[in-house]
Amino acid sequence: MTIFKGIIPALITPMNDRQAVDEAALRTLVDTLIEKGVHGLFALGTNGEFFALSDDEKLKVAQIVVDQAQGRVPVIAGTGAFTTQGVLDMNAKMEQVGVDACSIITPYFNAVSQRELVVHYTAIAEQAPLPFMLYNIPAKTGGTITVDTVAELSHLPMVQGIKDSGGDFDRLTHLIGLKRDDFAVFTGTDSLILWGLLAGADGAVAATTNAVPDVVMTIYNAFQAGDMETAREAQEKLRILRTAFGMATMPVVLKAATELMGMHAGPARAPALPLNEQQRQQLDELMQVYR
Repeated sequence: MTIFKGIIPALITPMNDRQAVDEAALRTLVDTLIEKGVHGLFALGTNGEFFALSDDEKLKVAQIVVDQAQGRVPVIAGTGAFTTQGVLDMNAKMEQVGVDACSIITPYFNAVSQRELVVHYTAIAEQAPLPFMLYNIPAKTGGTITVDTVAELSHLPMVQGIKDSGGDFDRLTHLIGLKRDDFAVFTGTDSLILWGLLAGADGAVAATTNAVPDVVMTIYNAFQAGDMETAREAQEKLRILRTAFGMATMPVVLKAATELMGMHAGPARAPALPLNEQQRQQLDELMQVYR
């Protein structure tokens, strides 16, 4: 059985005014989300600014999350890198930190072929100390892992799921066709949470949970209870925040929204710039619907 299920927040990485990792804020975020009923925690994803952190900082973030979670929910850490060896090295370090599983983004910047993806992930799976999920986000990496490639990789014992952030519902339904007890399918596009669940997805890795956990958990819990009207209302409500993401470089808006909802998040790392006063006021007005 895979450990991947339900709503798993893609954690932001809170920063202080010097753009250093804010340990206290991260610990508070972990506790808050677990209290809201999330089913796992995903650290060092795209919204967690993994691309802006050193390896030492990544290990620090993972260690804080593992320590604060105290085994209450599984902790998943992003260990992706362009090189296969880079992933293997980080996987080994994350095992020592104590995470429960990993998420491995497709190689980025220099898009590779499907055959190269198969070789890459197969080599990782053969040496993986922990189960992991594939992570597809073509808008950021410049490459896509095809459904056929996912199907081939899904039979490797340590490949136990996929987070698909492509935003293509038709593709998501094809991936859901690959589901097994030992292979889970997640949407990584928050606007598709309910529709993914209706189509048979196992859950969502949802970044908006940082700012509005009650809304995201209502989608899932209402769906599980068969209350489609409440689930649809919550999904539609989430659109307001998702649409606002386009106001600035990721994850500036998400961090600002999380702050406006009372949780310290701090700035995104430079060169990403904070919202200007007009943008912040506009976001504040949009967030009123969640208060």
